[in-house]
Amino acid sequence: MGRLFGTDGVRGLANGEKLTAPLALGLAAAAAHVLGAGHGGRLQALVGRDTRASGEFLEAAVTAGLAGAGVDVIRVGVVPTPGMAWLVAERGAALGVMLSASHNPMPDNGIKFFSRGGVKLPDDVEDLIQSEYEAPSRLSRPTGADVGRVADDPGAIDAYIAHLSGSVPAGCLAGQRIVVDAANGAAYRTAPAALRAAGAEVSLIAASPDGLNINDSCGATHPEALRQAVTAAGADFGIAVDGDADRCLMVDHTGAVVDGDQLLAILALALREEGRLHLDTVVATVMSNLGFIQAMRAAGIAVDLTKVGDRYVLETMNENNFTLGGEQSGHIILSDYATTGDGVLTGLHVAARVAATKRRLADLAGVVTRLPQVSVSVPDLDRARVNLDPEVNVAAKAAAARLGSHGRLLLRPSGTEPVVRVMVEAPTAEEADEVAGVLVEVLKRRLALS
Repeated sequence: MGRLFGTDGVRGLANGEKLTAPLALGLAAAAAHVLGAGHGGRLQALVGRDTRASGEFLEAAVTAGLAGAGVDVIRVGVVPTPGMAWLVAERGAALGVMLSASHNPMPDNGIKFFSRGGVKLPDDVEDLIQSEYEAPSRLSRPTGADVGRVADDPGAIDAYIAHLSGSVPAGCLAGQRIVVDAANGAAYRTAPAALRAAGAEVSLIAASPDGLNINDSCGATHPEALRQAVTAAGADFGIAVDGDADRCLMVDHTGAVVDGDQLLAILALALREEGRLHLDTVVATVMSNLGFIQAMRAAGIAVDLTKVGDRYVLETMNENNFTLGGEQSGHIILSDYATTGDGVLTGLHVAARVAATKRRLADLAGVVTRLPQVSVSVPDLDRARVNLDPEVNVAAKAAAARLGSHGRLLLRPSGTEPVVRVMVEAPTAEEADEVAGVLVEVLKRRLALS
């Protein structure tokens, strides 16, 4: 069996070849054994899910696996992924299990584990869980009074909403008119409740989940409907989260999208002004737009770049006690309040900045002048040779020389697929397209799989 865990838990087609009820049950039991090791007394686990129909049977399987391993289970129902992380920490649970495929389409689902404190698992712990899953005879099977008990806690969501609204000054959003696109996902209750508790006037789209419509032409990956709703309503701005609400994009009053780089810049400037941006540094990934990096440097804020993936952003933040990090996609981590990216929290704090400065979102986002960016995924390549082939290296160096300090390029082999991703930034879209096109042709000619 290959590695089950990807960059964000175990994902796949729900009830397909990989992500089945037996797998969910077995992984939950293995996770209980690994994450509960060395802790005396009876263990407690929290289980939550997004709004996918498949989450219902997967929740039942995970619950059975945990209880069968002697762990008491608290089901919190539909909850955003960052809400699950916060609840695990707040309740002092031994572990948490979140059933979600984030921004993926409805047929997919996923299993994500959190350890004590509501933190994501490092690779070596995930590998240990898989090892235990593949050798079930090593797992204990308690009987009688030692089996886990199962209970529901519908009030957990209200506690999380209070945590969110309490992270900004009371009533600070009074007078703001906000449209929220909840992606028919896990934040369909949480997002409007937290914003209203902070004083905002909220209207909703994509907030009627039926188990099948999560992320369906809505949410942070499809902001078109939100753009139309904001301009039609004459709202101050809009907030879009994805299916599990760990990412956020916003739309200003003109209907223009404000992406993760711009949101990160707004929050970095706010935290620096408040003296809460540790070492005047923000963490981002190599995919952040060069315009963001230039804006931060012009403001005297350092940018620490990591590999792509919010887990790498979080690792760097934890290692250096940084308070802010994120991705262009809208995964933004405010470590004073969360252990992972939280879309609703991000929207709240950007809205609070709009209120505090009495400036429009469009003005605040204008601190970043985004360079045209072209990203191309080139399939069917020998990704292992991307840094070894001499002709590819020559072409990359020539492209870098052409762009100079006014642009940037990145050749990034996929970690799991025979794909190389080409990203080019340049002063004009035409130049970015041209440079990317040359590199793509060289990659196809030199690295194509036979």
